[in-house]
Amino acid sequence: MRVALLDVAISQAPRLSRLVGFPLDVVKPADGRQTVDAVIALRFGRTEADRYLTRLVHLPGAGADAIDTAVLAPNCTVCNVFEHEVPVAEYVLTAILDHALSYGKMTRDFSSDRWSETYSTRRPHGEIRGKILGLLGYGHIGKAVAQRARAFGMAVHAISRSGRAAEADWSGDASRLHEMLAVVDFLVIACPLTADTRGLIGARELDLLKPSAVLINIGRAQIVEEEPLFRSLEAGRLAGATLDVWYQYPAAGDVHARPSRFAFDRLPNVSCTAHSSAWTEELFERRYAVIADNLTRLREDRPLRNVIHAASEIRIA
Repeated sequence: MRVALLDVAISQAPRLSRLVGFPLDVVKPADGRQTVDAVIALRFGRTEADRYLTRLVHLPGAGADAIDTAVLAPNCTVCNVFEHEVPVAEYVLTAILDHALSYGKMTRDFSSDRWSETYSTRRPHGEIRGKILGLLGYGHIGKAVAQRARAFGMAVHAISRSGRAAEADWSGDASRLHEMLAVVDFLVIACPLTADTRGLIGARELDLLKPSAVLINIGRAQIVEEEPLFRSLEAGRLAGATLDVWYQYPAAGDVHARPSRFAFDRLPNVSCTAHSSAWTEELFERRYAVIADNLTRLREDRPLRNVIHAASEIRIA
């Protein structure tokens, strides 16, 4: 089976070769268009379509906003893979706890050399029991976050496409978003980026949040409008934010790339990470096991898992 691995998948070739039960021919970039059985990549647009004619585009993650289905061959199927909800949910709860408890600040302020001062100047911190967690999106990640938040005694409010969210204390569809924003203490962006969700949280929505509220974005940056978010945080109209997803990503060889037009990382109330909330060794093993299984299914003409764009020739599991 001929397979092309692009962008973040390139480094996973040894893992994938180990997980499949048959030899893989991992093709290298070449002049002209190559015919392959599968392309594993986060992005597939006109450039990739000009380089590869393929039966399967397999995302090594869940988000499909960088796949241009208009350039795919008629017999090409697109699959994605999840398996990231556990580390992302752990990251979200870590961010919530750090904002509430100021744990990082407490450890940075500790000094053996100034022990009397350190002890006498300690200040009360917050707790998260009884606080309201608002989830914008209630898919794999939202459910995992909700489960953990409830274990800490938080109330869970959720906006979902259907308006339903099992085990949440309150739920509604997008038409009730403003109602939820007005009461939450922590807002977690956990929905996919679509035409409907792009810019869904703008200046008006941010102004509805309590000044004590904290925004955590592990979905896609563009769901929250860039400048209004920065201005709200800069002015203290929003207490804080944890940002793991960004408005711009480096292109190959671009050493001067910046994650945003604004210096979020210089704001004292913002914690920034490099899209690494799910980045665990266990995640890679789980995800590439699913991809290996789908390559086996493709080879044996069996139904594929996690199909998000189907070709008529491919059966869906």
